[in-house]
Amino acid sequence: MKAKLKTKNLPWILVLVGIMMLFSFSIASAADTDESEPNSAHAAVYDLQQSLIQVMREGEQLGFSGRVEFLSPVVNRTHDIELIIKTILGATLWHELDPEQQNLIIETFRQLSIATYAGQFKQYGGEQFKFIEQRDLPREQKLVRSQLIKGDGGTVNFDYVLHKLEEQWLIINILFDGVSDLAIKRSEYRSIMQREGFQSLIDMLKIKITEAEDGEESSQ
Repeated sequence: MKAKLKTKNLPWILVLVGIMMLFSFSIASAADTDESEPNSAHAAVYDLQQSLIQVMREGEQLGFSGRVEFLSPVVNRTHDIELIIKTILGATLWHELDPEQQNLIIETFRQLSIATYAGQFKQYGGEQFKFIEQRDLPREQKLVRSQLIKGDGGTVNFDYVLHKLEEQWLIINILFDGVSDLAIKRSEYRSIMQREGFQSLIDMLKIKITEAEDGEESSQ
């Protein structure tokens, strides 16, 4: 009787095992698709992060100028620099600028963004980025959460906010351990603009670009 009972229940057990395997495969496939899909928000972050790892691996050989050259197209295709600086200044201050000033601050801020990456990601010590999750945000934006795992095992949380522009997901804010880079710059840039004017803000950004390169020289 017992043997017959086991045989009778065997098809149901096989069906259950099959369902569990299919469910597990579906989850894994979804994660793989999210990573490799060229037009996903995660793909844009993955592109940036793998480029940063590569530039760190070749950092000493490339030098600061080489890293800037390497990262320029990466930043341009993964960040919405124009929207970032517009958001930092806010609508009121932005519309006080004429088109020439707007173009100048966009390009100066672009140079600073690239120089900052080149100055910070310059030497490889076993670091790796780990993807955590991608989730929807209001206003059709996406949040991509990740961690930088350092060579000594320490971690830094890197969370990216992206929006879609012409079928491409672009980064518009980065949070480091929960601190918004956009919020920090908004406070600093607006204060300078309101107190000292547009040219002082441009001068400050150029100083920061120089400091990124000088930091490279002082560390050698």
